Amino acid sequence: MNKSELAQALATKADISKADAQKAVDAIFSPEDGVIPDALRQGDRVQITGFGTFETRERKARTGRNPRTGLEIRIGPTTSASFRPGKALKDAVKPASQR
Repeated sequence: MNKSELAQALATKADISKADAQKAVDAIFSPEDGVIPDALRQGDRVQITGFGTFETRERKARTGRNPRTGLEIRIGPTTSASFRPGKALKDAVKPASQR
């Protein structure tokens, strides 16, 4: 499901126009000015009970290898976004035979 399909599904489920649903999806997920990315940039976590948690993770600087030449290279520290699903979401996607 892509962003457009998500907006269509939201419009159908919430009985709102597709344009309003698209605005809502953009307001939450847009990388430039969405609610979730804004909170992550400020160092906050976004916890949606039953669904999951969006947070940032820090990776320390480390030494790696160039796979082509085998030479050691320095990889700097990075910050990345991560998502950890909640228990209710994990249970919802399990096949019926595993529940």
